[in-house]
Amino acid sequence: MSAPRSIILIAIAVLALAGCGRGDRDVTLTRIKNTGNGPDEFSVLPSKPLQTPESYNALPAPTPGSANLVDPNPIAEGVAAMGGNPAATVPAGVGRSDGGLVNYANRYGVNQGIRQTLAGEDAETRRRHGRVNIFNIGPNDDYTDAYKRQWLDSYAEQQRLQRSGVVTPSAPPPG
Repeated sequence: MSAPRSIILIAIAVLALAGCGRGDRDVTLTRIKNTGNGPDEFSVLPSKPLQTPESYNALPAPTPGSANLVDPNPIAEGVAAMGGNPAATVPAGVGRSDGGLVNYANRYGVNQGIRQTLAGEDAETRRRHGRVNIFNIGPNDDYTDAYKRQWLDSYAEQQRLQRSGVVTPSAPPPG
């Protein structure tokens, strides 16, 4: 094999290998579906060491599916470490300060099954998009591919608002 032919083959091999890269596009963080059979590494949490309670009569009755006394609660522990009240992290309905906002948002009524409706519409959108996406070879992200046309171009929107006279003081610099 002559030298120019080997150089051309090496160049083609290098270009083919470079084409396999994803560049700066990280699609693994937005992957919705779990494709593995193993455990979810985020569901396994280390628990606190077991302790003997001061009074066995003060222990709550065991309730299947409820939290254990030694289960970690990182949000409540962080609030307590900062000097706050960890009981404030337990949801107890709508607070008094947010009551007006909730009433205003509910003024036209509330659709009780909105989560199920949105989940069905999302599944239908992703299913419809999957039919035309048969030639996408290699790693892909179904969610991003299905909703890419609906993304807001933040810089174009910023320019539109500034042209109409809206002040945008917290707009990020162009990237």
